[in-house]
Amino acid sequence: RGTALQPLFKTSYSCSKVGDPRPGQSYKGGYFCAFLPDNKEGQKTALLLKKAFEQGLTFQIKSCNGEERVMWGLIPHKTSLSGGKARNGYPDAQYLRQVRAVL
Repeated sequence: RGTALQPLFKTSYSCSKVGDPRPGQSYKGGYFCAFLPDNKEGQKTALLLKKAFEQGLTFQIKSCNGEERVMWGLIPHKTSLSGGKARNGYPDAQYLRQVRAVL
């Protein structure tokens, strides 16, 4: 089993903006953790994910049980080191190719 890069995102409570589901409403943040293999392809993907984050593409604000929350956006992330594709984990031989195609 190889080593893994672990990007960690922290979002806080804030106020939504135009284009969000309910502009002007506050929303709940959270901690988001994802994993990439620590190899050449994983590092290339990490740079693309960083650029997507800086452009505001990593997360979305969604309504959940009447509360606005920050959630993962449309870019797939591996949130577990195990469990395979069905559980957003590894092994998943197609993941790096798939996420780079989305980015």
